[in-house]
Amino acid sequence: MVTLQTAESALKNVYLGVVANQLNVNANPLLAKIKRSNKDVWGKEIRKLAPFGINGGVGAGSESGALPTASGNGYVQFVSELKNLYGKIEISDKAVRASASNAGAFVNLLTDEMEGLVKASSFNLGRMIYGDGTGLLATVASVDGQTVSCDKVNNLIEGMIIDVYTADAKSSTTPIKVVYVDRVNKTFTFAGSATIKTGDKLYVQGSKDYEITGLGRIFDESKDSIYGVSKTEHPWLKPYVRSTSTEVSDILIQEAVDFLDMNCDSQINFITCSSTVRRAYQEYLGAYRRNIDITELEGGYKTITHNGIPVVADRFVDDDTMYLLNTNDFTLHELCDWKWLEGEDGRILKQNQGYPTYSATLVKYGELICDKPCGQAKISGISATVTNPFAN
Repeated sequence: MVTLQTAESALKNVYLGVVANQLNVNANPLLAKIKRSNKDVWGKEIRKLAPFGINGGVGAGSESGALPTASGNGYVQFVSELKNLYGKIEISDKAVRASASNAGAFVNLLTDEMEGLVKASSFNLGRMIYGDGTGLLATVASVDGQTVSCDKVNNLIEGMIIDVYTADAKSSTTPIKVVYVDRVNKTFTFAGSATIKTGDKLYVQGSKDYEITGLGRIFDESKDSIYGVSKTEHPWLKPYVRSTSTEVSDILIQEAVDFLDMNCDSQINFITCSSTVRRAYQEYLGAYRRNIDITELEGGYKTITHNGIPVVADRFVDDDTMYLLNTNDFTLHELCDWKWLEGEDGRILKQNQGYPTYSATLVKYGELICDKPCGQAKISGISATVTNPFAN
């Protein structure tokens, strides 16, 4: 007979390993390339020494002259707080009792819930990787009843529950729920009674300023520091940032690759961009009658390449943007892998107070650290059109 104890056992012993693997490997192509580690975790923080420059104790001299003066490697200490990542499932008491005598129905019930959890968690993990840590989803451009026009909607998806902020103050009428996203016209409709105005900021419920430090923060030129270290005092922290209005081309990409190789000793091994830019790059390759090489990444992703470097399209990259990354410089530091949140009694399925439902919460404490921000590049303003040199 199926019971809550049966459900708990299945969640712990059957589903947890599968879900953890899907979130670590299959959630996002970039995330799959980033190594994970439980080192450098001190209490609730990540404290990591990041080297820069080279050892200065090298030189040439005469046969009887003085030896070079010793000068060790340069280091700065990165400090960042572990972020709390949660995913929650809920099943009703009625559903459990209805499937009590049917193991197959119960398995289907749990499987559906876990698939929904993986889908939602994968979406938000992918979004955070490209975010700035604030959790900002979009900025409101205009409002017409329950329809909201935004500067971008790639961070929004149906079913998402979001908070509305006006001048850094959360609206008392939020959260609201996204009902439909019109990705062509950059609008969404919502359910709820919130008063939304032009200029308001949208964030995932309860997540403002609590998300992991993603690429948006690394390339944010308006912020002077990252991981507690000043860019003004340590200019070598600044990544390669270029704004252009040209078409995408091998030369545009190779200029950034060469700059990082020659000046930062960084070998780019992963390029990610919007689908708009990738299509333009495919058109460019086709216009110059070049073979388009395809490679397969971990997790089963297939993509085109630039001189052997995978060029991956990601929905969370802005339409005119391309990132060139050395993923060996990134580490997802974690206190532990994904775990179920347990009570003092060891139970993971708990009744929601006052409701005939049970919920279980998946949790992970982690933070993304880039050891060498200067070894990464961002090109924005890329034109999506390509002139065919062979056209009549």
